[in-house]
Amino acid sequence: MLECLPQVPEDSILGLAAACRADPNPRKVDLTLGVYMNEEGLCPVFDAIRLAQDALVQAERTKVYMPPAGDPDFNSGMQQLVLGLGSPAVLDGRVSSIQTPGGCGALRIGAEIINAAAPGARVWVSDPTWPVHIPLLGSVGLQFATYRYYDPASHGVNFDALVEDLKGARQGDVVLLHGCCHNPCGADLSLEQWAEIADMAQHQGFLPFVDIAYQGLGDGLDTDAAGLRLLVERLPEVLIAASCSKNMGLYRERTGATLFVSANPASAAALRTQAQVAARRIYSMPPAHGALLAARVLQDDELNANWRNELEAMCWRINGLRTSLVSKLEQCTGRDFGFIEREKGMFSFLGLSAAQALALREQYSVYMLDSSRINVAGINGANIDYLAESVGKVLQAG
Repeated sequence: MLECLPQVPEDSILGLAAACRADPNPRKVDLTLGVYMNEEGLCPVFDAIRLAQDALVQAERTKVYMPPAGDPDFNSGMQQLVLGLGSPAVLDGRVSSIQTPGGCGALRIGAEIINAAAPGARVWVSDPTWPVHIPLLGSVGLQFATYRYYDPASHGVNFDALVEDLKGARQGDVVLLHGCCHNPCGADLSLEQWAEIADMAQHQGFLPFVDIAYQGLGDGLDTDAAGLRLLVERLPEVLIAASCSKNMGLYRERTGATLFVSANPASAAALRTQAQVAARRIYSMPPAHGALLAARVLQDDELNANWRNELEAMCWRINGLRTSLVSKLEQCTGRDFGFIEREKGMFSFLGLSAAQALALREQYSVYMLDSSRINVAGINGANIDYLAESVGKVLQAG
């Protein structure tokens, strides 16, 4: 029976990362995968996470299943992290949440809830967006429309076009928004633009679904969540998919959460039961280890302070890399790359063609996506000059 299934193409990003690993060139530069790399080229374990893990190993006495909703301490901690300490929506009982297997699990649970409420609902996604958004949400039967977001000419948000497109969103539609550190372009909405989107949602009746996978890696934990919190303050309903992969380094532990902001406590409680049923049907119970570590870090004052300091240092380093990259690229090309400094988070489009990205791979072993999206956190002192020189040579060659 199974032999009739054809081979399917490999994920493009994972395929490029695999090609880079196999490349024998000692000067190769991997800017493909969305993981934070330190100056030594390693994806580190946070010291706060390591300390939490040591304590957990000593205290843990069972490996019994988690409930479908996950760890209660983790869920309450994520509500405070994402929505802010003292959030009126949380205090009023309008927020419920469940632990999920990473940000992907959070998106899938959100999609299940949307489809249960409005089968085949239309989801508006930004152009561009993370490539997995559409297949992940579409797997439950949701439909899609796109709204313009990035302007290659200005290397920023084309907000006028965004507003024009989202005027077509109606009641019963969902608008997927990147909470901060837009993947793949790094161009974020201003707080004023978030406010205008909130006004549109209130007037037109669409449901915002916010994917916040990079909180803390743009301008800090609270600033990065300011737009999302504005939506929660102004609107009766918001869905949120959150992840601890990037801001706690818990990539392989698959630690995420879906948050439901509802009009009243009864609706919030009902959505939690719906989410638990969906989770039981898809994966039954979430993995425990990462959530237990995150809960300790979020609840313990000393661990929390250590983690926040580490995350702030990561954020400063990424922003410093952006500044250095602009200087190096402009020296090597004579072109204006100042837009890289204005972007937030780990990603940026360099503004190269697919042919130029291919030339960088084949001639210089510099690996980026065909869109010229790079992971800024893959840059370090050992490769930044080579990267800039290689880009300069490719641009000079035309």
